[in-house]
Amino acid sequence: MEKDRHVFETMGKTRVIVENGKVVEVAKPLLKYCPLWAKIRGITELNEKEIKKNIEFRIQDFGMCTAEREVELEVFVGFGASETFMTALRRGLLDATVTVCEGAGTVITSNPVLVQGIGARLSGVIETTPVEGIIEKIKGKGGKILDPPGIDQVTGLQMALELGYERVGVTVSALTDAEQCRAISKQAVIFGVHLTGISRKEAEEFCEIADLITACASPHIREEAKEKALLQAG
Repeated sequence: MEKDRHVFETMGKTRVIVENGKVVEVAKPLLKYCPLWAKIRGITELNEKEIKKNIEFRIQDFGMCTAEREVELEVFVGFGASETFMTALRRGLLDATVTVCEGAGTVITSNPVLVQGIGARLSGVIETTPVEGIIEKIKGKGGKILDPPGIDQVTGLQMALELGYERVGVTVSALTDAEQCRAISKQAVIFGVHLTGISRKEAEEFCEIADLITACASPHIREEAKEKALLQAG
């Protein structure tokens, strides 16, 4: 059987590798504590044991990284990226979104519960390989995948525009992607995610380009938000 491989940065920006539905590697976490994980799962210290247990729970609970993956969901936390995009789609503020799902890569959809199901319980996907069962479910719920499947938010935004969507929300975790997305579309709603560890200069530039940003554990984003944020939550 061909091995599928998924690399995440999750729970304190810890590098985790899942192969064929099994956790095969957990690196040392960058952070020791996250208030969100403490609140929703009661995890008071981020360490290799707790992180492995949580990833295994996600695989078992909703089929992450497997053909049994659940791809639709309602509200999970109050104001995450997927919840924000779900609400914007439902209220007609966005026509479509471009987000990332393990096993599928970049996904374009106008289905609010699909964008929520994909992203609500997922952490930074760094690498992924196609899982046919996940791709079929996403397509069955109105999602579109790149050909070949892969993570490329810039190409995903371009594809969404070519499909006729005008107001498109797109998640990005790299400054270069944010810059290219803005060059493609002035109307795009760019959502910066997974930004723990970025430099002060990157934070400054991200805040100039993006419309929405999750600060995560970035002190530089928080500092920029004092001067530039129109609205803050959390």
